Amino acid sequence: MARNKGAVDRREFFRHGGRKVAEAKAQVATATVAARAGNWIRPPFAVAEAEFLLGCTRCGKCAEVCLHDVIFELPGNLGRQVAGTPAMDLRHRGCHMCADWPCLAACEPKVLKRSEPKEDSPPAPLKLAVLQIDERTCLPYLGSECGACAHACPVPGALEWEDGVRPVIVQKICTGCALCREACILEPKAIEISVYTPEDAAVNS
Repeated sequence: MARNKGAVDRREFFRHGGRKVAEAKAQVATATVAARAGNWIRPPFAVAEAEFLLGCTRCGKCAEVCLHDVIFELPGNLGRQVAGTPAMDLRHRGCHMCADWPCLAACEPKVLKRSEPKEDSPPAPLKLAVLQIDERTCLPYLGSECGACAHACPVPGALEWEDGVRPVIVQKICTGCALCREACILEPKAIEISVYTPEDAAVNS
């Protein structure tokens, strides 16, 4: 029996349209997940948020091995999708970037993993968060002496001193560990912190 070409074309049209709708829904879902992720900071070397949520088993091992109690589990009131997944409390304490990365080693599903460096290229620098000096409240910017954060930064060149007095964060070098913020003696802190995004990477490249 001869096939009706018009019917075949219509079926192909609807199949193609269905794929496009599914792709659009997936893009919207991924964007929604990424937007929500702006409310918390994942542990070091976390994969993209959508992949993280699919792979994380909520085992809690990364939080258990964190020597400085920086990693905690997100509470249930944030919804089942993220409840029990790990985040870092960088707003109250800094990540010490332990030499052997116990959180990384403890992650069995490998949603915390270092990217393999490309051939003839250095490994991508670690970036946990974005820190900014609040010049409206930082004491040296107001004419007072301080220097509480002077020896807190573990990354050479990430914290410089303008005229030897005012602290300046060098974004291309700063890892966002927040140890300088933890050392700040002011309340609220004079160092603001925000989630690191791909847009930040483009600005700082």
